[in-house]
Amino acid sequence: MIDIKAARNDPESWRAALARKGAAEEFDALLEADRARRSLLPQVEGLKARQKLKGKPTPEQLEELQGVKAELERLEAELREAEARYDELLARVPNPPDPSAPDGFTEEDAVEIRRAGEARELGFEPLDHLAFGGIDMERGAKVSGSRFAYRVGEAALVELALYRFALDRVVAKGFIPVLPPVLVREQAMYGTGFLPTEEVNIYRIERDDLYLTGTSEVALAAMHAEEELDAGALPLHYAGYSTCFRREAGAAGKDTRGMFRVHQFDKVEMFVFCLPEDSPEQHEYLLSVEEELVEELGIPYRVVNIPAGELGASASKKYDIEGWFPAQNRYRELTSTSNTTDYQTRRLGVRFRRDGGRLEPVHTLNGTAVTARFLLAIMENLQVDGGTYEVPEVLVKYGAPRSLPAPA
Repeated sequence: MIDIKAARNDPESWRAALARKGAAEEFDALLEADRARRSLLPQVEGLKARQKLKGKPTPEQLEELQGVKAELERLEAELREAEARYDELLARVPNPPDPSAPDGFTEEDAVEIRRAGEARELGFEPLDHLAFGGIDMERGAKVSGSRFAYRVGEAALVELALYRFALDRVVAKGFIPVLPPVLVREQAMYGTGFLPTEEVNIYRIERDDLYLTGTSEVALAAMHAEEELDAGALPLHYAGYSTCFRREAGAAGKDTRGMFRVHQFDKVEMFVFCLPEDSPEQHEYLLSVEEELVEELGIPYRVVNIPAGELGASASKKYDIEGWFPAQNRYRELTSTSNTTDYQTRRLGVRFRRDGGRLEPVHTLNGTAVTARFLLAIMENLQVDGGTYEVPEVLVKYGAPRSLPAPA
């Protein structure tokens, strides 16, 4: 959630920033609800004080108390309604974007920062990832519905090698490996900003009142909920590996072919808790780690700065790495890394103390190390004539095959 005290003190700046996310009207409504709630609080407290009499009340006082009681009940009802409205809006108003996030509300408004690697001259018509075998969407649909996939044989081994490769690289950089739960309580989803704004894209297990996470970011952020972290131990770097689930509501007709956008996938996710002043530097660091991984696998890519209107509720700034996909003749998202500042930790109660002073919320950041989209990018970029593809040598030590047969 946002810092409501800071927003009260400088509403014009906050409104201007949130307008870049399309949330100016929500912010106005929040401030109005805040004013209504705060105006009622002293009235309620004043009436409660009038109910406290010393000694036995006189008939006149009893009559007055009846009037006070009725007025108190009315104002308390108004206060409950005002607080409910305030809480609802506070949960929905997003994190204001960083000034360096570009303006805009579409993918086309992203600003390219740099490119690395050159697309290979294939010398033949490029094939998409489904042409190489090992990814079975038809049987996935038969068993689970559309946008589920089987990865079979060599493709499964290459994908598993990718996760172990990514974990090895980030653990060597000091990230603590974590296998987190993928079912979490509502507070974890709310605390990370996925509820209420992303509810339509989340799978819920109603019988147990649990949610399937769309990223291990949720469980990693909530791991330290309601804790005071040692300032001297920050930053904390975690690397979570998990299966992820997303309903992809609203994506009808988008990326329907193949495995690019599916309901279930695996991911290695980096997550950071740090001091507020360090989060911009940590954001650049996460991006550099992502770039190292993509470069080592030989995938041409570009880095883009995501526009304010495309940022999620919790993100103040986000970089995407988009890999080159020859069959689509375009760059597509492989990884993202977001600075969520104190938006998540205010909700989750993750704080630290400076030199014995007051408690403050820490900052959090997240970044993708690898997903199955890397497998698709390898297939398309390292393909050879005849319907097969090369496997990066770095993956062989993690169980990937050296050579692949052409599909029958």
